[in-house]
Amino acid sequence: MWVRQSGRLAPGRFSVLLGVVATASLMGSPAAAGDWVSFAGNAQHTARVPGPSQLPQQIRWSTPVDLNPQYSGGSLYIHYGSPVISAANHVFVPQKVGATGGFVVNAFQAANGMPLWSLPTDYILPNHNWTPSMGITLVPDQKLLAIPGAGGTVLLRTAPNTKVGRVIRMAFYGINNYNLNPDAFNSAIQICTPILADARNTLYFGYTSNGAALPGYPNGIPGGVARLPLRGNGSFLSAAAITGDAHMAKPAFNCAPAMTHDGASLYIAVNQNNFSYGYLCKLKATDLSPEAAILLRDPRNASWNVPVPDDGTASPTIGPDGDVYYGVLEASFPSNHARGWMLHFDSDLKTVKTPGAFGWDNTAAIVPSNLVAGYTGSSEYLVLTKYNNYADSGVGGNGQNKVAILDPGATMTDPVTGATVMNEVITVLGPTANPKLPGVDEWCINSVAVDTANACAVVNSEDGHVYRWTFATNSLSPGLKLAPPTGEAYTPTVIGPDGAIYAINNAVLSCCEASGSGVHRLTPFGGVDLPAKARQQGQGLTGLSDRAGKLLLYGLVGFGALAAFSFQVGSSRIRRARTSSKSFLSR
Repeated sequence: MWVRQSGRLAPGRFSVLLGVVATASLMGSPAAAGDWVSFAGNAQHTARVPGPSQLPQQIRWSTPVDLNPQYSGGSLYIHYGSPVISAANHVFVPQKVGATGGFVVNAFQAANGMPLWSLPTDYILPNHNWTPSMGITLVPDQKLLAIPGAGGTVLLRTAPNTKVGRVIRMAFYGINNYNLNPDAFNSAIQICTPILADARNTLYFGYTSNGAALPGYPNGIPGGVARLPLRGNGSFLSAAAITGDAHMAKPAFNCAPAMTHDGASLYIAVNQNNFSYGYLCKLKATDLSPEAAILLRDPRNASWNVPVPDDGTASPTIGPDGDVYYGVLEASFPSNHARGWMLHFDSDLKTVKTPGAFGWDNTAAIVPSNLVAGYTGSSEYLVLTKYNNYADSGVGGNGQNKVAILDPGATMTDPVTGATVMNEVITVLGPTANPKLPGVDEWCINSVAVDTANACAVVNSEDGHVYRWTFATNSLSPGLKLAPPTGEAYTPTVIGPDGAIYAINNAVLSCCEASGSGVHRLTPFGGVDLPAKARQQGQGLTGLSDRAGKLLLYGLVGFGALAAFSFQVGSSRIRRARTSSKSFLSR
């Protein structure tokens, strides 16, 4: 929708009793694609897997990502954290549980949607306009899942591929300081970006702070970037120190840090507040030393600062050649039809290169150029982006909403602004007429999953359907309906190790597969009209049809307890089958 100070880390340990439920054995294809460890798939945000992915023809299972979605005029101004998937084919899903906050992470067996475990987190959202995401990550060895916690802390769930594990709390400013006054830290500091893990299992993320005095920090901790190794000293550096600009207060909300291919540096954007000007920054990974910071400007005029919004999720993408791509809004908004720009820089942030003509709430994906039939240019890779042209009142667009593959090494004249932009290689128009505005429904995507084996991408639309976009024919597969058409903040698509694809529509995550895949006969929770009592008792449910035709619902009841229900579809009868041990953090 458009619109370095160090602290010694002594990990505090928490116990957690994880609910155990009866689960089916994993059935399905051997892993063919690869894991998906973070937002946009990996530390460079290329959103690319070797594949092959499955054609989205039926819903294998689904689960809500929000138990209390708050609609505004029928639209959802809420960003949901990306699911992440292990090589063992387990799916870890952030879930919002309250109207204004409160989060749980739920783990499922991807092959059948059966619950593995559930863990509530005490994470507190920063003050916001659109609701930010809570971004989790798997560390590279997949022995830990990193989850945002309260006060800028991180909860590490051990053995995430098993039913039972421990939870360890860590703090970049020192856990002993946190334990002296948790309430003070919880009030002062909030993580505001997804978490990044590097090959050394060091965590990086952005946080915001009110600057209040804290134990160990009488002058407060200014908002900035944190570095949290699993062993040793944590550190942080303020946004103001990174840029040399005292007005910079924090990283842009939802801006997932990106790591260079050699692991030596990371990139992140910072701003003062929502829609203020900002910088794209490069930091040394070992100690957060600033390497470069570039003030983000409009390609039409180098003296125009562009807005760096907290309402979007744009994150840096690093190309195979080290070039960096970052999406922003345009100066004199909405003079570019609210499309913004996909800014493009060399790895040192010294050279400004040709931008793309769309950047709002958009993280570029990387497509090897040999996947696009008929491409005759010289670029090693191409850039896939959302390419909407908004027809909303006062914006000026024509509603011809597309996704596009662009050539970073070739140029064209943008027909809207006259600016020189990346050349369009192929584009595809949304397939569904917009009933309220000229043109077609928006592509509802902030990061597009790319399957290199099938030369295609998985794209999500506000028409409530998910599609495969095949590059060779520049065509869309028949859409798989996931939800009613819903205006919403943009969401990512994901591809799992067995080729299943994942998309979020109307606050529900759906796991999708080809017709006849596996031996399961699965019914999506989102496609069943539950009896009222089932809706009241069975919150946070995933659906699985048994051989007798009953719908078995497994999920969360209240905050953290796993339960199972069964009822005959079409009947108002519901029976509570069993409830597991409750899951709560305890000190």
